[in-house]
Amino acid sequence: MTRERIDHEFGFELRVCRWAERNWPPEGDPSPVIVSRQLGTRGRRWDTVVLEVDPEGLAQRTRFGHERLDADLLHAVRNAPPEWEYYREALPHPGYPWRYVRESIHAAGERGILDVRKRGNRIEIRRRYDYPDWLSRVIAIENKPDLDASAARVLGDQLERDVALGLADEVWVATRATGERVEPALLEDLPVEAGILVFSEGEASVRWHPRRLSPADPGTRITERPPGGDHDRSAARFEYVSPEWKADKRLAIAERAYERGWRSYIDTMRPDCRHFEGRIDSDALVPHCTVKGHEQTAAECSGSCPEFSPEPPAWRTKGWPIEGGPGKGIKKVLECRRERARSEATPASRR
Repeated sequence: MTRERIDHEFGFELRVCRWAERNWPPEGDPSPVIVSRQLGTRGRRWDTVVLEVDPEGLAQRTRFGHERLDADLLHAVRNAPPEWEYYREALPHPGYPWRYVRESIHAAGERGILDVRKRGNRIEIRRRYDYPDWLSRVIAIENKPDLDASAARVLGDQLERDVALGLADEVWVATRATGERVEPALLEDLPVEAGILVFSEGEASVRWHPRRLSPADPGTRITERPPGGDHDRSAARFEYVSPEWKADKRLAIAERAYERGWRSYIDTMRPDCRHFEGRIDSDALVPHCTVKGHEQTAAECSGSCPEFSPEPPAWRTKGWPIEGGPGKGIKKVLECRRERARSEATPASRR
């Protein structure tokens, strides 16, 4: 197994995701997890998201398919009655016009996750499956391979907001080992509630344990900080968020993570370029550009790249063992691995 020196967060992030998929929690026996990346709320996006799941509940979640259920679909399937009933009488008022609820009901019916019928001018619904309680905990990880003082100041502010809001159960910082007797991450001004993971040669060690947060309690969203730095004593602006809001957001994040996994990075790149390759590094299938001679970022690997060259048609029609050419082949491999990661978190695969 080769290990390439990666100097950008994107490549480091892919390796953290793969490590978490195999080894979470960092100490103790591995537990069933779903790992994704670049998820969060409108105002905050986490680099890596680890969902600790209930295997039995996750097995029941598969009945709803691999696509995510958005907030509107969740509203319909979670509140659907066990017997036929007029949808306006069966569902709580959503807080927005009922016509949007009807759209969600029809979408759920087309996906086969809700029974829908029309009697006269009335749309009636019936529960097809019970939506399970499959999510146990949400872990947020910020990836900073080179955590200098400047990066720590920015990251410290973000982590303080995460701790105050309490949307995740734990927050961590993942960084690369420096070889120093005391890792610099321990000396930076980071919240004591955040754990620290240090990576070296594809493996991680815990250098600081996180404090468990309280997602079931009300949270505090910091909306504005004093602009004058450390010596500015003016008050920050904040607002409280309810446990119900947090529960809804956690489930929305979990649904997106379930659909995407972390290998969806390929969807924002150009594997149909003749210079694109997939290589194994730290047990992860990662991208590699033969022209640049290194592992490229998602921003580099786009149609606007001056070196972009589409795969020759012959690659897609002759002699290639996977239909569609090498780029399609890499996408299929990643999709198969994403599906395997889902199935490995369910009881049947863990016996």
